[in-house]
Amino acid sequence: MAHAEGHGDETRRDFLYIATGATGAVVAGAAVWPLIDQMNPSADVLALASIEVDISGVEPGTQLTVKWRGKPVFIRHRTDAEIEAARAVELGDLKDKGAENANAPADATAADENRTLDEEGRWLVMMGVCTHLGCVPLGDGAGDFGGWFCPCHGSHYDTSGRIRVGPAPKNLPIPTAVFLDDTTIKLG
Repeated sequence: MAHAEGHGDETRRDFLYIATGATGAVVAGAAVWPLIDQMNPSADVLALASIEVDISGVEPGTQLTVKWRGKPVFIRHRTDAEIEAARAVELGDLKDKGAENANAPADATAADENRTLDEEGRWLVMMGVCTHLGCVPLGDGAGDFGGWFCPCHGSHYDTSGRIRVGPAPKNLPIPTAVFLDDTTIKLG
């Protein structure tokens, strides 16, 4: 009889250990979950993750500046002359030979074709922040190369947003962007 009673106590004790351990795990998970969940992006950050931009009113030779993720984005509708000037540049003449384009492979060159949103080269979408110290370059044909000029430290960008002269080390970066239709671009 002693053997039967001992066996029941061991089974009961094992059950109590397992039940206590499982309850402890559930309580610990419930306590830790709010700490993990608070690390998710807030609603305002998620809203800025991507935006749609209407470009129907942007005429050739003009640009639209929008704010995305707290930074300016230049959306330029380039003219034939701007496209020709950008495509005539030899890669050897560039300080930064990388495309700096989130839409292209990492090893893509800074050729104009690798920096525009469309094959014809009409649309150039790029971050409007100088790669030297984060200033906002002036556009509309400013600078020595007809593109953008950062007056703070003298960086000159060409009509494809590539650094040509000045202290800026890299081309203006191209964000992730796609055409949703003929008049709408989605950033992000």
